[in-house]
Amino acid sequence: MAISAGIDCSSQNTKIVVCDSDTGAILRENRAPHPGATAAGSATAEIDPQSWLRSLGAAAEGGILEGVRAIGVSAQQQGLIAQDAGGVLVRPALLRHDPRAGRAAAQLLAELGGPGAWTEAVGSVPTAGSTVAKLRWLAEAEPQNAKRVAEVLLPHDWLVWQLLGHPARRTTDRGDASSTGYWSPATGRYRGDLLALALGHEPAVPSVLGPAEAAGHSPEGLLISAGTGAAMATALGLGLDQGDAVVSLGSNGTVHAVHDKPLVDPDGTITALADATGRHLPQVTTLNAARVLQATAELLRTDAAGLSELALRSTPGSYGLVLLPYLDGEHTPALPHAAGTLAGLRVDSMRPEHLARAAVEGMLCGLADALDVLRDRGVAVRRVFLTGSAGRLPAVQAIAPLLLGVPVVIPAPADYAAIGAARQAAWALAGSTTPPQWPLRDSVTVDPGEDVAVGRAVRQQFAAVRAQAHPELG
Repeated sequence: MAISAGIDCSSQNTKIVVCDSDTGAILRENRAPHPGATAAGSATAEIDPQSWLRSLGAAAEGGILEGVRAIGVSAQQQGLIAQDAGGVLVRPALLRHDPRAGRAAAQLLAELGGPGAWTEAVGSVPTAGSTVAKLRWLAEAEPQNAKRVAEVLLPHDWLVWQLLGHPARRTTDRGDASSTGYWSPATGRYRGDLLALALGHEPAVPSVLGPAEAAGHSPEGLLISAGTGAAMATALGLGLDQGDAVVSLGSNGTVHAVHDKPLVDPDGTITALADATGRHLPQVTTLNAARVLQATAELLRTDAAGLSELALRSTPGSYGLVLLPYLDGEHTPALPHAAGTLAGLRVDSMRPEHLARAAVEGMLCGLADALDVLRDRGVAVRRVFLTGSAGRLPAVQAIAPLLLGVPVVIPAPADYAAIGAARQAAWALAGSTTPPQWPLRDSVTVDPGEDVAVGRAVRQQFAAVRAQAHPELG
């Protein structure tokens, strides 16, 4: 039996999942925290990458990698590891959620000519999280360090390089490269001019490997696959195919869908990402997802589970109560300065259960709108996979199929990014043209059935309130 392992390095910990390469059955798994990690929302988000190696070593204790023949690596996207000409770190790694590059992103956006110019160039606009914006921040905040930068790596690139024993060649994959802001999914090429625009000079960047291509072998003889970013690895771990989408409900909401070609969206609502299979994974985000439920639960003096229980006591449409969940502005639709709106207050609707359901429906209507952005550009959405913290709530699982309008798959809790990395490793080990077929175990699919019409009516109620509150949307 061939055995492959997936490593996922997130902002807080490292996870290892060891799988049967043929069937995907999980044989062993473990995780360990990163020493010195900073939490999301911190004023800074940086770390010594050696902490990742220490975390990896701790997760691998007890012989978890015994018998493994191939390893894949997944890691958080949009980080920045800057090294000098000798391969020495110039400074600690900057992580995805570091907020300091917001001003730099705005500068870059204007300098190239606005959202349309950026999406035409690389399929996305720079944000505070983008690697390209972090390079501009480095050039302005730490000019001496910026001058020393000879090469730029992403977290997964650096980990693969470490596992390979520091070879001369650095590698990445098209999925992770597509989130940097200087590699184009449409052309499959780097934009050196954008690197130079951000940093002041053009550093070296890794070679982009194909989906099933191996990066090389470790000194111990283990095959190391190309690796990829966390979103792409999760899609691979879930086994997404054409017509599938993932709705991830963290504090923010993220929608990814499998598509056969890159999308160029002039206003930047869609981020044109590549996936880890040779296809594409366009993304739409909302700023308000689980935070809406958390804030409403606090208002009702309960917790997430209590909010879910309350919501299930109400009925579709929440007795006419509608919550526009734009608590901190919104990205989709473009309402950066908006606040939330609660409409439909009547004697009968002013009850805790109706407010709880209005919060769930409002959050999901926002995600349904994000799915429609993709549908309007020709992306097929026939099935949705529901993930993230809020996706585990019974009320969300019950209401989502009505409002999303398609069958909703609820995967069993698992480290799908690490599983996807293991599946990529098994693919590279087999040398086949397609990834191994690993079934998604213990998932539940909820079909909306005839209730689609009910969900459509709830969405119409939501849209009517939104049109009245925000006529600028047209």
